[in-house]
Amino acid sequence: MMTSSTIKHYSFDSTIDSLARVEQIVESIKEEFAIPEEIYGNILVATSEGMNNAIKHGNLFDSSKTVEFSFDVTEKEYIFTISDKGAGFDYNNVPDPTHPDNIEKVDGRGIFIMKSLTDEVEFEREGATVILKFNK
Repeated sequence: MMTSSTIKHYSFDSTIDSLARVEQIVESIKEEFAIPEEIYGNILVATSEGMNNAIKHGNLFDSSKTVEFSFDVTEKEYIFTISDKGAGFDYNNVPDPTHPDNIEKVDGRGIFIMKSLTDEVEFEREGATVILKFNK
């Protein structure tokens, strides 16, 4: 079994300003852990989508609720975990944003994007926690 330990942990208010701070943190993690450029863009977009979902859908922009953001690394992967204080959602029944009925909608692409850019996405706590995994 591959073990990891949380290397970085942050707590953010549920505000749009937190998205920019997460982008800066992901950039510093890239530098510190020599994350390859080939996957850095995917990490940046996927973590931004996860944070946006946590702030907007999980915590409903309630600035009194925090979003927890952590980074772990194993021998084989980089792991980013994002947790909100919301009730979660039915992540097994998310509408397909590529379906013709949904293609014009402005929302509903975050999970699709995260699944497309990561090597693995896991949900815990009824969807209030998302774990984004990227192979080294």
